[in-house]
Amino acid sequence: MDDPARHVAQVEGKAILFVMATTFEYGPHLAARIDPLITGVGPVEAAAAVGIALSRLAAHGAMPDLVFTLGSAGSRCLDHAGVYQVASVAYRDMDASPLGFEKGCTPFLDCPAVIPVRPQIPGLAAARLSTGGGIISGAAYDAIDAHMVDMETFAVLRAAARFHVPTIGLRGISDGKSDLAKLEDWTEYLHVIDEKLGHALDHFTAQLASGALSLVPEPA
Repeated sequence: MDDPARHVAQVEGKAILFVMATTFEYGPHLAARIDPLITGVGPVEAAAAVGIALSRLAAHGAMPDLVFTLGSAGSRCLDHAGVYQVASVAYRDMDASPLGFEKGCTPFLDCPAVIPVRPQIPGLAAARLSTGGGIISGAAYDAIDAHMVDMETFAVLRAAARFHVPTIGLRGISDGKSDLAKLEDWTEYLHVIDEKLGHALDHFTAQLASGALSLVPEPA
């Protein structure tokens, strides 16, 4: 891993670690604004990369004020190529219910199955997100109680929480209206999402500058 400090940007006096899964989602509009930590695909890679980065930053007394995760998501109910902030996140792969634990709750961890994401950016639409290690397509959406799906956000949020750093997530809807059959079914509109995520980051900066957004999490 390279020096994680290069992925921390100063935005209106706040240090923000930007995180993305792949360079496929990192187009020219985001490149003009941020230099994100690229974690790789899935919850394991995301948790490992963010955990290591934050450990190195902590060792140098350079902890960020916020971890900001961006990228794409699937949805069959939200606007295609629309951008939404993450209102809450759940880990769809966790199921210890045969042992008496609520589905979605990690055993012996004091976290609800659905974790609210705070703070929220004023003026941006929000949607509930489900994270897991598998691609969701077609009828697989029937089993998911969320508006959108991805493979990293829950892991990023949990890694950041270990260091008491809040997380904000933005996701652009890349697929979900029809079944996925090839890579291009995911990548076709990523250039549109890149542009919209860039505008959403500008809105985030404006809200931070105006004082309408505080990076101190609200009480749960």
